[in-house]
Amino acid sequence: MVGIDLQDCHLHLPVFGTANRSLKGLVLSAVTGGRLASSSRNVTVVEALRDVTLSIAPGDRLGLLGHNGAGKTSLLKLMAGIYEPTFGSISVRGRVSNLLDVTMGLDFEATGVDNVILRGQLHGLKRREIMARLPQIWEFTGLGDFMNVPVRAYSSGMLVRLAFSIATSLEADILLMDEWLGVGDADFNKRAEERLLDLVKRSSILVLASHNASIISALCNRTVTFSHGTIESMAELGATGLEGAA
Repeated sequence: MVGIDLQDCHLHLPVFGTANRSLKGLVLSAVTGGRLASSSRNVTVVEALRDVTLSIAPGDRLGLLGHNGAGKTSLLKLMAGIYEPTFGSISVRGRVSNLLDVTMGLDFEATGVDNVILRGQLHGLKRREIMARLPQIWEFTGLGDFMNVPVRAYSSGMLVRLAFSIATSLEADILLMDEWLGVGDADFNKRAEERLLDLVKRSSILVLASHNASIISALCNRTVTFSHGTIESMAELGATGLEGAA
């Protein structure tokens, strides 16, 4: 069954090549960010997450709240498999779509079309499945003949259009997002939001980190609030507004 379970998870991030005493002072005096877990002469370790136990089941739309550096993005990266817990355990069951940085993994020497194929293969799709999706992805990007041009020639806006179109064309059981995406001009942004809402509806689980209370209220039925890497509180929000959305 699709789900995410974390048990007593800790995440320590080492910082190398930094003057230990000055960094320690900065971390301890900061009102945001993780805790200083431990340090040695050459390495300072920031405790990004501490003792996190959490279960997420099918139907959950979980909003992650907290100040900058509270641990929200670190938790999402743990769920995405970018990090592994330093201590504790995590189990993620189901296909994951990671929208934390949609441009991550693009091959800048390859064309837009080649990047569609590469990303599809990484997602486990067969070539015929990718080629069947290609016309729809191509049309949604609005990039026209630029899809046959190496990505290194793209503007930042074109990069986001391509990456977003690829990422949101792939089916997923679990959708991970760090803030609700805004991509490009007004026309593309409207189409992108409609596609995101549809993707959220079709996914079994949504985990969304955001500072936007209205987005959280509209999309989520649960919230977890973090502070300095630990869970401060949990709340049930009830039904979301997705049934009437876009």
